[in-house]
Amino acid sequence: MKGPEAQSSLPARSAPAAPPRPELSPSRVAVLLFVLVGLAFGGWQLVSRGTPAADAKSNSIPVYAPYVDVTQTPTYPFQLPSASPVSSVYLAFVVSDPSHLCKPSWGARYTLDQAGQSLDLDARTAQLRQEGGSVMVSFGGRDNTELAVGCTDERKLTDAYRAPLERYHATLIDLDLEGAALTDEAANGRRARAVAAVQRELAGRHVSLRVWLTLPVSSGGLTAEGLAAVKAMLAAHVKLAGVDAMAMNFGSVETVPGAMTGVVERALAATQAQVQSLWRAGGLPSTTASAWGHVGVTVMLGTNDTAGERFTPEDARTLAAFVSRHGIPRVSAWSLNRDAACGGAFPRTGIVSDTCSGVLQSPLQFTRIFASLKGTKIASGEAGSRTMQASPETGRADDPSTSPYPIWRPTAAYGTGYKVVWQHEIYQASWWTQDTPPDAVGAGPPSGPWQPIGPVAAGSHAPKLVLLVRKAIPVWSPTAVYRQGDRASFGGLPYEARWYTQGDQPLDNLPADPGTPWQPLFKFPGEPTVVSVGTEAS
Repeated sequence: MKGPEAQSSLPARSAPAAPPRPELSPSRVAVLLFVLVGLAFGGWQLVSRGTPAADAKSNSIPVYAPYVDVTQTPTYPFQLPSASPVSSVYLAFVVSDPSHLCKPSWGARYTLDQAGQSLDLDARTAQLRQEGGSVMVSFGGRDNTELAVGCTDERKLTDAYRAPLERYHATLIDLDLEGAALTDEAANGRRARAVAAVQRELAGRHVSLRVWLTLPVSSGGLTAEGLAAVKAMLAAHVKLAGVDAMAMNFGSVETVPGAMTGVVERALAATQAQVQSLWRAGGLPSTTASAWGHVGVTVMLGTNDTAGERFTPEDARTLAAFVSRHGIPRVSAWSLNRDAACGGAFPRTGIVSDTCSGVLQSPLQFTRIFASLKGTKIASGEAGSRTMQASPETGRADDPSTSPYPIWRPTAAYGTGYKVVWQHEIYQASWWTQDTPPDAVGAGPPSGPWQPIGPVAAGSHAPKLVLLVRKAIPVWSPTAVYRQGDRASFGGLPYEARWYTQGDQPLDNLPADPGTPWQPLFKFPGEPTVVSVGTEAS
């Protein structure tokens, strides 16, 4: 500590005859001042930027995973490498069931159970996981009612967010908040608390749940509502993986043809600055580089909903380079269903469609461009046919009572779209086929007749048959003569004669063998109708 000036113990010296010479010359002083000013400016930069020069780039590895519209018709086979060259997908969108607002549904059209039956979603996701892929679940979206908006019971809301994760074994969720879901402050709070509860519960089971918020942005970054949604999540102590910028539909004069990439990059830079500020305000460490590691980007492939906005393959290449430079960890696109040219159905470019991009491109061109990002995992078998992995039960006979579709038979003829079970796996016919086992070498895509769907789920059972006629039909008699078009019932099921027959007992095999005289007038739910003769639906 300091006190009165101490007396020197050194011997006294006589005063000099002249003033002492300065220790520094004026030129040295000038140099010293210049250095000090430089150090001060550099120090200010470190404080203002929160990072040294070595921290100017994030260490995050960019990964591409597109969205798949689950409820779109026809069903997109994301489990096949020929349809999805990358291994990870975001399944969209889980929303409130219109009849039970606290119950999750796919697009307000299918409950989780119905999606398992009608869309084979359980089998498809199991197949993707079986080969090392990842399934992420996206909640919300532009249409329908987001769960936290529709469900005000937080306990039930928590259950609703948890259910798809457990069913599809997902450890990453995406909350796509738009419109009413974004402006509803009460819903923001409920959602944040419910997601935090699920995240804590899974952490107790040693499962880490990653949570992304996908939010609309302008060239200036997140909107005020988007900022509020992030703050609500951080206030509820949700461990956010990051904020995904919905870089599409800007509706700005900036997005003239050819200017899309520049607007996207400005939006991402602004979002990064906001994320850094939000993380710091939430008491979380955040440098410039680490903030980039909490930013994602989702683009809309091809023609956007806003007139004049187009995201082209060349824009994708430029964005991929930007992402790699800054270490943005997440890149997504709406949607894998649209990664194709529109073709004859939409001869003009600029068309907004659910099944094509509306711009000139080759099939899956956007996916292949983004698949070059360093952290993206390529689907196994992408160069050729993806083979079904051997089931531990392979070799045991398939049981019709525990199979959701008919067991494959070599004598049956299968039309396009027909589904079968073989060796405890589900397959779908890509075109007419007979006598080709679904698991035979070369039977799968891209050149074979069978498309693998996925394994038969535990607890599966034969569904109730759909009758194609409901009028009373005489019971089949072994002594009666039947001509083409005559009908008879056997075992409570209706049949129609294909040609003259007597004494030939109808069989309930589906589909009917081409050589049998009786055509079943019933089918499995969701199966194509293969009846070639006149039938009645009532």
